[in-house]
Amino acid sequence: MKTDYISFEDSGYFTKIILDYLTENSDLESFYSLYPNLYNFEHAIANKNFTLESRRILVESLKGQYKKDGIKLGNDGSVLTNLNSLEAGTTYTVTTGHQLCLFTGPLYFIYKIVSTIKLCQNLKSRYPECDFVPVYWMATEDHDFEEVNHFYTGDRKFHWETEQKGAVGRMKLAELKPTVEAFGSWLTDYSTNAEELKSLFEKAYLKHDTLAAATRYLVHELFSDHGVVIVDGDDSKLKELFKPTIKKELLEEFSAQAVELQSKEFAEKYKIQVNPREINLFYLTDNSRERIVKENGTFAVNGTSISFSEEEILLELENHPERFSPNVLLRPVYQDTILPNLAYIGGGGELAYWFQLKTTFEQAETPMPILILRNSAVWLNEKQTKVFRQLNISNEQLFLSEGVLMKEWVKANSAIDLELVGQKQTQVEFYKALEKLAGSVDSSLEKHVKALATKQLKAIDQLSEKLIRAERRKATTAQQRISFLKDTLFYNNGLQERSLNFSEIYLFQGKGMIGDLIHSFTTPAEDFLILQSEQQ
Repeated sequence: MKTDYISFEDSGYFTKIILDYLTENSDLESFYSLYPNLYNFEHAIANKNFTLESRRILVESLKGQYKKDGIKLGNDGSVLTNLNSLEAGTTYTVTTGHQLCLFTGPLYFIYKIVSTIKLCQNLKSRYPECDFVPVYWMATEDHDFEEVNHFYTGDRKFHWETEQKGAVGRMKLAELKPTVEAFGSWLTDYSTNAEELKSLFEKAYLKHDTLAAATRYLVHELFSDHGVVIVDGDDSKLKELFKPTIKKELLEEFSAQAVELQSKEFAEKYKIQVNPREINLFYLTDNSRERIVKENGTFAVNGTSISFSEEEILLELENHPERFSPNVLLRPVYQDTILPNLAYIGGGGELAYWFQLKTTFEQAETPMPILILRNSAVWLNEKQTKVFRQLNISNEQLFLSEGVLMKEWVKANSAIDLELVGQKQTQVEFYKALEKLAGSVDSSLEKHVKALATKQLKAIDQLSEKLIRAERRKATTAQQRISFLKDTLFYNNGLQERSLNFSEIYLFQGKGMIGDLIHSFTTPAEDFLILQSEQQ
C-alpha cells in the first residue's frame, strides 16, 4: 500500500475552527486545556487524580459488562491485560466515542478507534513508565435511532426498521433478520473475505439480544488484538461515581450556566455549536429517554406524567443513579469522571462543541482531556488507484470539484496554451506602448486606451474559456475517469469516510485493513491520508 498526504487545509473539508486549533491560533487557546502534542501529556498525567477505589469499581464494572454481553476474555489477551492494568495508578486511558451505528456505520467509526490505538502506542514510547489503554465509549444511552439504523456500501443502503423507543443500546434485535439476510445476499457477488464479513455480521446481530451487546461483540472482534477496552456508560455502578455531579446539576443547573458563560466569549470568534438546557439530564427507562425539566420547584420528565419534588428526585438518584442520563454537554464530564482519561479523540464536529465545555469541566472539578482530531483518510482500491495514476493528477487536485478538476486536467494536457498566456502578454505590452503614445499627444486619451486594453483582455479570456470547453468535449476518456473517481470516492461531494462502510474496504483488504491503518496513521493527526492499494 502506498501512502500519500495532503494538508487538512488543502483538502477543503475542514472548518476554520479546526484549522485554527491545528495551527495553535491564539483565538482558540482559552477554550481547551492543553495543546495536542505528546509533550503536553506530561502535564495531563500530573493533573489526573483518579483514586484506586474508583479504579477498582471501574474494572469490576467493565468485567461485568463483558460477562453480561457474553464475551469471554479468558486468562490472557490484550483486552484482559489492559483491563487489569487499569487498577494500577500509572495506567491511563485515551478515549473515543461513537453511536452504535449498524455494522459500525460510516468508515470514520473505524478511523476513530484506530487513532486511539495509535496514540496509545505513541504515548507508551514517550512515557514508558506508564501504560495507556485505548477505550471505545459506546453511546448506548443515545435515543436518536435514525442516526444508527443504517449503513451504506457504495450506493446500496442497508437499514433496520423498528418501533422501539428509548436508549438505542437497550433495543432488541429480533427485527434485524431481514437486514442480515439482505447484506448476506449482497455479499454473494464477492469472493474474497465475503464469508468472513457475513459471519461477523450474523454473529453480532443474530447471536446477541441488544444493540449494545452486538456492538461490543463487533468492536471486540475487530480490535481485541490491539487491546481496545469497550465501555458502556449505561451502568449503575459507574453512575454511582457520577452521582455528585448529577446532584450538582439537579440542584444548581451548573452546566447551563457554565456553557453560557463560555459561549459568550466563544461567539465573538466562532459559531456556537450547542446550546444548553436548564438541566442537561435525561430520565432513562427501558422504553424512554426524556428530558428532566424543572417547573415551579417540581422536577418533571418531559412528555410523561412522572414528576418529583426535590426530596423525591434526590432519593431517586440515591437509589437509582442508572436512571439519570447525561446529554451531549454532560456526557464528556461523565466519561472523564469514571475513567483515568487523558485525551479524547473525535472528529471536527465533536471537537467544535467540546471547545464550549472547558468551564463546565472546571466547575465539575474534573480535568478536561486533551482534545485530539481523529485521523482522516481516503482509501483507493486497485481500480481507483489505477485510474488516479492514469490521470496523472496531484493529491490536491483529487479533492477539487469535478468541474474544476476537469478544467485543470484539460489545461495541463492540451497541446496548446489554452489560457493564451503568451497572447495576453503580447496585448498587455501593445496597449502599454499605445497608452504611452496616446498620452504624449493628449493625457486624457490614456483612460480610453486602458478601457480598450481591459475589453481586449476580457475577450481573450472568453476565447480561452471556449477553447477549454472545446478541448473538454474531446477529452471524453478523461471525463469518464474523473467522474468515476469523484462518484466513488466523494459521495454527494462529501468525504468517503463519512458515508462508506468499512466492509467495502475489508472485502479487498481483509484482516490486514486494521494493521495497515495503524501503520499509516500518525496520531495526533498531522495530515489527511491518501491510501492507494497496489496491484496484487
